[in-house]
Amino acid sequence: MIQLRNVSYGYGKSEQLFQNMDLKISEGNIIGLLGKNGAGKSTLLRLMNGFLKAHEGDVAVLGFNPFERSPFFLQEVIMIPEEHHLPDKVSMKSYGKSLSMFFPRFEQERFEKLLQDFDLDPSRKFGKCSYGQRKKFLIAFVLSSGCKILLLDEPTNGLDIPSKSLFRKMVAANLKPDQTVVISTHQVKDVENLIDRVILIDNGRVVIDQEMLSVSDRYAFGFSTQQQGNWVYAEKGQGGYHFIKELTTGESPTQVNLELFFNAASQNKISFQHQEIQTTS
Repeated sequence: MIQLRNVSYGYGKSEQLFQNMDLKISEGNIIGLLGKNGAGKSTLLRLMNGFLKAHEGDVAVLGFNPFERSPFFLQEVIMIPEEHHLPDKVSMKSYGKSLSMFFPRFEQERFEKLLQDFDLDPSRKFGKCSYGQRKKFLIAFVLSSGCKILLLDEPTNGLDIPSKSLFRKMVAANLKPDQTVVISTHQVKDVENLIDRVILIDNGRVVIDQEMLSVSDRYAFGFSTQQQGNWVYAEKGQGGYHFIKELTTGESPTQVNLELFFNAASQNKISFQHQEIQTTS
């Protein structure tokens, strides 16, 4: 469904973000795309969406070259950029109506329900909306679009805590089996109970690409007041240590602390042999 082969891209000779990157993503996944600031998460989404063109290598999404901007591609792939611009003098209802005609499977009833769930007034013009309200409008529209691929760049930025919780519920409840979501974020806790696969990029390559179940099958996450020697990674917190250790035979899996896992992986304390995702297209 999404495939990158030997992709290289940078903003100059001294700023190469990706070098010979390979990546495969199949349908029906909710992907958490993680990386340090400047690792190229937003750039990777823009390559998938066709806003940018790879300097070397091939990017294929649903069998299309995204940069060629085929109409058939554009009606199946939609993106929420981190920075967005909506017309101040236009209402949510009018703007949603004008955009919906470009997406053949757009669901108007679902859109209206999601706006209601987000406590948004469809008649309100964007000029009178806060950043968070605009972001909620975009989330509602994308989830109603019917597109096969949803690319979300920092979707929870600007949302308050109740709205972040509602965002997770909305994504989980409104996805269809053939839809794929790629969420780029640095707010790891906002997505750890939502995603089913984590991709970590660092130094221009994929360093971890694993299902969350695989992570919980291999590592145990916990908290202890006493430091122990069998931990692979730990962070000191109030009253003790948040830790990661190898899961041993007979132990029950624990919930993944994705922020702790991300920090450990970023410091090369834990790793997986890179495993490509098989694609069906």
